[in-house]
Amino acid sequence: MYIIHELPQQIAAEELQVLLAAEPATIGHFITKGIVSSDIKAHLQDVRAVGTAITVRMPGADGGILHHAMGCARPGDFLIVDRCGERVTAAMGGAMAYAAKQAGIAGIVIDGFVTDLGELRAYGVPVWSWGASAITTRVKGEEGEFCTTIQCGGVVVNPGDAVVADENGIVVISPGQVLTLARRAIEFQEREKTTLARLANGEKFPDVVGSRAIIDAAIHRRS
Repeated sequence: MYIIHELPQQIAAEELQVLLAAEPATIGHFITKGIVSSDIKAHLQDVRAVGTAITVRMPGADGGILHHAMGCARPGDFLIVDRCGERVTAAMGGAMAYAAKQAGIAGIVIDGFVTDLGELRAYGVPVWSWGASAITTRVKGEEGEFCTTIQCGGVVVNPGDAVVADENGIVVISPGQVLTLARRAIEFQEREKTTLARLANGEKFPDVVGSRAIIDAAIHRRS
């Protein structure tokens, strides 16, 4: 049985542009929820992507629901796929990556395997997954869900959430938190430039970041 819901409202382009400047690893200084498991890794380096989550629940080897999603996806959507623990079959390969590129999909996160790694990289759509498998899905028309609440890498993902991802990790953010977290991360990144400049001038790291007193106190407590 397929369960099909409506596409969510997209995150405003202006908000996503701000979020694009925020590194997932910087956002990770402020939150612990919403950070997808590091078992899901990037297949492109030095690429950051942002978009609006559209979700797929895709159990077993039936790939039909992902085909449906590819037919619905809008430019700027970020496809998040829950494989329900399936650890054998590749959810997608080169042809689907090309379809994603033509549809303007911002990125794809698969909580499972993919195939055709060379083609995925060549087409340039940012993809994250556990890795590669030579066993592929079939269109069986059995079951799957589109734009329902799913789990991906230990994180609950709702259609319409914001996603920011690069090779350091994937962060899922509720729509109302996008600008707050993005601006906080960008401010942190700007302060880090001052830190680097002081280090270049010969100062020591714990003195620059203010951790010297905490570390010294801990050392003295042990002695």
